[in-house]
Amino acid sequence: MTTTILTLVGSLRAGSVNRHLAEMIREQAPRGVHIEIATGLDALPFYNEDLDEDDVPAQVREFRARVAAADRLLVVTPEYNGTMPAVIKNAIDWLSRPYGAGAIVGKPLGVTGVTPTPYGGKWAHEDTVKSARIAGAAVLEDLVVSQSSLEIDVFTNSEARSNFATLIARLVDAGQETLAA
Repeated sequence: MTTTILTLVGSLRAGSVNRHLAEMIREQAPRGVHIEIATGLDALPFYNEDLDEDDVPAQVREFRARVAAADRLLVVTPEYNGTMPAVIKNAIDWLSRPYGAGAIVGKPLGVTGVTPTPYGGKWAHEDTVKSARIAGAAVLEDLVVSQSSLEIDVFTNSEARSNFATLIARLVDAGQETLAA
């Protein structure tokens, strides 16, 4: 059986370190784990309850369906001005609706990312955890890996690569525990 992890990347920039990190994590996924990197987050309109009626925008409907179909969620995000990027907050807002029954509700979720700051994106990751939990995700706080690129090159450092691989393995395992509960 394959476990599908849908990855939301918090940077829209094509050359983003976090986008490359998501790709690296996907490439080193173990057998039986399919990691999909979500596209189109930039096409989601800002959350507006007036738009969230019976006929939601097509891109929102498709995004919600992709999240609902995934077994787990992974957010890979940098930190912008001490918090999560707007694209991640907006995605969580859309996924939290309808209230109590959104696509994110009960979904096992982990958070990671890398930034060129001493804290490695810690504040963005904390805010992502808070927002996702309030939206109903089964956030696995022990699966938050913040890494500063000031200290090491996460793409070549074997310990960093191992930490990201462990994150995925634990997300899959913790998700099994969450689903069995």
